[in-house]
Amino acid sequence: MSVAGFLAHSGLAAARDQSRTAAAIATERDILTALFGVRRQLGWAGSNVNQVAKALNSGADAPHFAAALADLQRAAHAVQRAADRITNRQEEQAA
Repeated sequence: MSVAGFLAHSGLAAARDQSRTAAAIATERDILTALFGVRRQLGWAGSNVNQVAKALNSGADAPHFAAALADLQRAAHAVQRAADRITNRQEEQAA
């Protein structure tokens, strides 16, 4: 599920669930705000990866690129796992 799809799904699920407390909603809002921030940072990192790829294709050297790319992939997977946990929790609560 894409981040945009997740956010749409979460928003609609929250609108339908009238039994949730304000604290639960606030906690999820904080989590979603953090995920938006991380998504923005991952976008910036992706832009940097494109710049590195351009430099490498021009013959430049990037000795730490593989490690940085591995870190970026781990971060992206962590964000995906967090989004999946929230989605799964909401689906369990709705059931």
